[in-house]
Amino acid sequence: MRIALLTEGASSYAQRADSWCGRLIEGLPEHEFRLYLLGGSGRPAEGGPVPVAELPLWGRRPKGHAPALHRRRSYQQAYRALIRSLVIPGERESFGPALHRLAALGREDGALPAFLASGPAQRVLEQVWRSPAADTAAGQPQVRDVLVAADLLEQCLRPLSAPWYGTGPDGLGSADLCHVVGGGPAVLPALVAKQLHGVPFVITEHGLHLREQYRSYRTAPYRWPVRALLIGFFRLLTEETYRQAAVLTPGSDYDRHWQERCGADPARIRVVHEGTPAVARAAAGPEPEGPVLVWAGALEPGRDPALMLHAFARIRAELPEARLRMYGEEGAPGYLAHCREMAERLGVDRAVDFEGRPEGGPAGIWAAGSLVVFSALAQRSPRLLADAMLSGRAVVTTEVGVAREVVGPTGLLVPPRDPAALAAACLALLGDEERRARLGLAGRLRAQERFAVEPVVTAFREVYLELVSRWPAFPAVAKAAARPFARPAEYWVAGPAAGSVAEAV
Repeated sequence: MRIALLTEGASSYAQRADSWCGRLIEGLPEHEFRLYLLGGSGRPAEGGPVPVAELPLWGRRPKGHAPALHRRRSYQQAYRALIRSLVIPGERESFGPALHRLAALGREDGALPAFLASGPAQRVLEQVWRSPAADTAAGQPQVRDVLVAADLLEQCLRPLSAPWYGTGPDGLGSADLCHVVGGGPAVLPALVAKQLHGVPFVITEHGLHLREQYRSYRTAPYRWPVRALLIGFFRLLTEETYRQAAVLTPGSDYDRHWQERCGADPARIRVVHEGTPAVARAAAGPEPEGPVLVWAGALEPGRDPALMLHAFARIRAELPEARLRMYGEEGAPGYLAHCREMAERLGVDRAVDFEGRPEGGPAGIWAAGSLVVFSALAQRSPRLLADAMLSGRAVVTTEVGVAREVVGPTGLLVPPRDPAALAAACLALLGDEERRARLGLAGRLRAQERFAVEPVVTAFREVYLELVSRWPAFPAVAKAAARPFARPAEYWVAGPAAGSVAEAV
């Protein structure tokens, strides 16, 4: 079958064999893939394993003409409905229809990008945003807020004007299904293709796009009204996505619960853990001489290195020869100096090494210690935990996010922000070599079973077949004729021409 992969990113990475999309394409050679990338250069990519279409997502808008005067009113009405859905609580249900109306107008004359960046669009945004019914709890928008928000919305809506919606060989209308990887603006072409051609889509999120937007806009360089407007856009886009997707494949049960809270139907969710080629990597070698704990993560409050340092001070009181090696770059300005000062105040600075970012990848981190420790306040992705488990070292982690789901009974889980519990767990394993080895081996086997690439490929092969088996290729024809298959077997045996004759019989 023909599968359209929609994602954000650069063509050079998306086509690499070690990327997630690359592994999926390589593992399913029986299907015909085509990549549709948002954020690329916009020039046709050559030399990759599959055809690629790119659309620049950020930066200067594509060149194009403004809508004619007699069509400007239609654009303004559709854009007004979209903005009202973002700022007026009682009109959220108009978000989806407004998106499709803007996309339809853009297909007719190609003037959508120019309109979204025009003065009339900015005036519509200002009028609705400042209307009495608008929710301005985040603050009244100023003129500069209108200009910034209009520019950001134009970039977010740019996929609606992509030249991908035809039924030719390069169009989404000729695909049997769309597979969206990552969510966000990458979903817009899939929504349009479903509305125009009835093409179903699958969405895979390894880091929930809406959750990441909430986090990023906390520190974005915009005023609060702009942040609130953009978060509202992504929230409604996520709700529309989950409502329209045929199948959702989150990377963990933790993400599945988030999706359900955002309105996803549990019956359409299939958890597929993110595979990694690291499962074939050999286990770490012998432990270093003496008790050594390794900690990995960005040096920032969310990873809570302070908890690790306080726990290590308790460990040193019981085990004076213990050492701590902390790997990771500074994630917040001045936080490395803060951690150094804290280690000095706790009296453990001579036993703590701040190693920075390792040059040889994470495998060298785990081999440097007797025990791997994570002290984060939130653990959204299973990648780092799974990589540590694949080393064969025993793992101690705070019980947050995906930790229990990933580690299970093969490691020790402790409450967050509890240095006494973390120190006790580490001391228990440092004092029992046989238990460390047993848990390390069990963790490695668990990670190999859950995060191997082959189960991921098998899962998506089944999802694809299940989806196309119950989704007609031509919904309008199928409803009218009430036939079990939209395309008979002759279509695939004798070619499209014979198939058209067979369908007409």
